[in-house]
Amino acid sequence: MMVYVWLVLLALLVYVLFKRLYTPKYLKTLTQEEFIQGYRKAQLIDVREPREYDSGHILGARNIPLSQLKQRLKEVRTDQPVYLYCQSGARSRQAAAILKKKHGVEDVNHLKGGFRKWTGKIKKK
Repeated sequence: MMVYVWLVLLALLVYVLFKRLYTPKYLKTLTQEEFIQGYRKAQLIDVREPREYDSGHILGARNIPLSQLKQRLKEVRTDQPVYLYCQSGARSRQAAAILKKKHGVEDVNHLKGGFRKWTGKIKKK
């Protein structure tokens, strides 16, 4: 019986790690250099919470927190590329899935390593 419980816990752990780390085919993971080359011609969206955004964000980014994204889908155009970022990359992957499945956005990109790896220009409130 105990072995069964451990196997279930292990399977659950593997599933959770896979869901957090897996990047679907429709989402392009971009290096900072690639991100910089394209984000000015796209919709740049910071999916972190407002307090994180206010403490520093990429110049030109709009703040649409992941927690509000489903309610604010109309603010995102489907005919333009979307460049997403969060602190580490996990929330931007989740946001990309929502934009693709619920809103039909085709061109979705996110910043490899997230904002914590960003060395470009930032703006603070």
